[in-house]
Amino acid sequence: MKICNYTFEKFMDIVKFFHGYEAPGMIVGGFMVDYVLKNIPEGELFDAICETSSCLPDAIQLLTPCTIGNGWLRIVNLGRYALTLYDKDNGNGIRGFLDLSRMDDYSEIKSWYLKLKKKKEQDSNLLLEQIREAGSTLCSLEPVIVQSQYMEKRKKGMIAICPMCKEAYPFKDGDKCRACMGESPYL
Repeated sequence: MKICNYTFEKFMDIVKFFHGYEAPGMIVGGFMVDYVLKNIPEGELFDAICETSSCLPDAIQLLTPCTIGNGWLRIVNLGRYALTLYDKDNGNGIRGFLDLSRMDDYSEIKSWYLKLKKKKEQDSNLLLEQIREAGSTLCSLEPVIVQSQYMEKRKKGMIAICPMCKEAYPFKDGDKCRACMGESPYL
């Protein structure tokens, strides 16, 4: 049982180090990423879209060259546990998603995924064992074509110096940085 180039155990260690614990969402996400990667043309330069902001983006960033920082991973938070890897030039891609119809034999996975049990009531050992056993069989794939507006490269544009805080910021944001316009998360 492998997830990309890692044994299941090694991937669990990486998840624990990266995410802080053996996050079921990242482990399922690892199987999803691996499954999608096996179904795109070899050597294709691809970008990624992730349809959730929880756990799955971490698996994508660990197992592909697509990261939020380099702009090759875009999160379009539709609240669905799904990802797409697509050709950077033409938008043709493969979308992988967790398929509820494939969870009937995995009661703990289904309870976890649908939040039928509180976290402290879940049997985490059984959950991880079921994820290991199920692997990518929990996933379904479908071909997609990414809309052009999601393929556009994000550019910072010109940089300005905020007259209030004196920090650099994207000029397109206005005559001062967004923090000084009241969007700062700090008191």
